[in-house]
Amino acid sequence: MAIRLLAALIALGLLHVAPQLAGWRRDGLFRRWVVQLSDIGGAGRVVLALALPLVICVLLAWLFSHTLLGELLPLLFALVVLLYCFGPREFERDLEAILAAPDDVSREAAAQALADDGRPVTWAAPALGEAIVYAALRRRFAVLLWFFLLGPVGALLYRLTQTLGRDDSLLLDAACQRAAGYLANALDWLPAQLLTFTLAVVGHWDAVIDAWRRWHIQATPTSWYERGPGFLGAAAQADVLIDIEAGDGYAEEHSDPLDELRRLRSALLRALLAWLSVVALLVIGSWVS
Repeated sequence: MAIRLLAALIALGLLHVAPQLAGWRRDGLFRRWVVQLSDIGGAGRVVLALALPLVICVLLAWLFSHTLLGELLPLLFALVVLLYCFGPREFERDLEAILAAPDDVSREAAAQALADDGRPVTWAAPALGEAIVYAALRRRFAVLLWFFLLGPVGALLYRLTQTLGRDDSLLLDAACQRAAGYLANALDWLPAQLLTFTLAVVGHWDAVIDAWRRWHIQATPTSWYERGPGFLGAAAQADVLIDIEAGDGYAEEHSDPLDELRRLRSALLRALLAWLSVVALLVIGSWVS
């Protein structure tokens, strides 16, 4: 776990200094492999598409862990995989592009980069807040969680599954697209739950938890893989709307999408620090014991 924490800290630091690193990810080989499996449909195609790169990742991780260089090669390998999985663009850079845009039209155009699934982002505080938390989940928090739990193979599994389940340009058959979407939603579920509770801690607890509870009351038993983590978007919108409703004469200011972007950006940074602090405590606890 210590090596994974170090790799995560280095990766986040590198992306802060050189955000263009997140854009170097190229998945042409994976896409060609998926095309080669066009004769296979449904869940079988998803399993085979993921199996080959994941097996290669496991073999490389095993090989690098059995060299005379100790932990250096495993650290470098984990760092490379993590940087690959954080793409296709650096999360903070997309937020800065919105803030730097000269007018609302340009800002709304820049906000579209947050939606990796191609869905339009409306230039309004609640909709923008929802897009921001989903981008944070899929570009940063979910990658980190599966990396901490399963190592490089966990991060790669999450990234490739998101590509299969949410990228329409792959032109998968309906059964395969449905199976890939189910798996992508299932892998989003746990990190989205943790991120929701973290946002409640660093933001407005009552509003976030009430939205989370209402969503789960209305959800079906299969919604965790069929519908995706809608509770996260509902919680983000509730967190934004509570600011708007509490304006007390400053409603216009609190409903400004840019103000909410800055506030939510700060909350997500605190959430990231909270996650890293918990992992650091686990590492220290393992050393003490």
